[in-house]
Amino acid sequence: MATRRVAIPASINMVAVLGPRDEFLHILERELDADIHVRGNEITFTGEPQAVVEAGDVLTELITVVRTGQGLTADAVERIIGMTGEADVSAAEVLTQNILSTRGKTIRPKTLNQKRYVDAIDSHTVVFGIGPAGTGKTYLAVAKAVQALQAKLVNRIVLTRPAIEAGERLGFLPGTLNDKIDPYLRPLYDALHDMLDAASVPKLLTSATIEVAPLAYMRGRTLNDAFIILDEAQNTSMEQLKMFLTRLGFGSKVVVTGDVTQVDLPSGTRSGLRMAEKILDGIDDIAFCQLTRHDVVRHKLVGKIVAAYDQFEARDGRLF
Repeated sequence: MATRRVAIPASINMVAVLGPRDEFLHILERELDADIHVRGNEITFTGEPQAVVEAGDVLTELITVVRTGQGLTADAVERIIGMTGEADVSAAEVLTQNILSTRGKTIRPKTLNQKRYVDAIDSHTVVFGIGPAGTGKTYLAVAKAVQALQAKLVNRIVLTRPAIEAGERLGFLPGTLNDKIDPYLRPLYDALHDMLDAASVPKLLTSATIEVAPLAYMRGRTLNDAFIILDEAQNTSMEQLKMFLTRLGFGSKVVVTGDVTQVDLPSGTRSGLRMAEKILDGIDDIAFCQLTRHDVVRHKLVGKIVAAYDQFEARDGRLF
């Protein structure tokens, strides 16, 4: 048995580390293998040597996050436990990396893979973010786009998605072409409204500083000095994705997001996103970032739902 003691600095409120009504302490007791004893401002861990080391490291990360002025939440405590000791970057560094501060909140990566994704966008011209629903692929990409626009690194943002049902079903929808296509683009508008003042979004759209359009509208264009995001790329054919990638102009950056487990293309059509890594792997300045169910940042049930479907598909083959 081993013992490790960690003293909470006097400048830090114990409630900030242990949580209201010891909520965070209960999480530590449930998730860590070491026994925990609190006395005054000192916390003692007892157990197997490796478990004691990991428990002390987790507490150190919690203290570091609190010192930055960023409050802890139960979700953050669980994520810190999951990240501690598994990477060459500290959990506190992941959770305190600011991407964008807007409308009274700060957008940050919440998992190690999300940080790798954000860092890849900074260091590469073309980035593929691949993973299940709720992993922040699109949301973080839009945040990086808004950040680049505000920093004047680009002159405009172009957001696009394939309207996969733009055949018979689209024809039966009421309204103009824009009215019919709007539902496919709504998730991109939602992300923009989360990150920009509500009054500024229409002005930016009217001036074409931000453009939200279906993928078909990209054909024949060259996009210079732009941050370009293709969402739901699993629903592009190989030809469509090639067409999109070749829109890249000087001074531009491209982010392609999608979930290869949710392809809605007609039977027999190969997903461009599924083939992209095989075709483009190894090309300099192109990065592929994989996110998993462990990176889901929506309701906890979303991660469990994704895991259940993955297990079913692994056991019984394709879903359909």
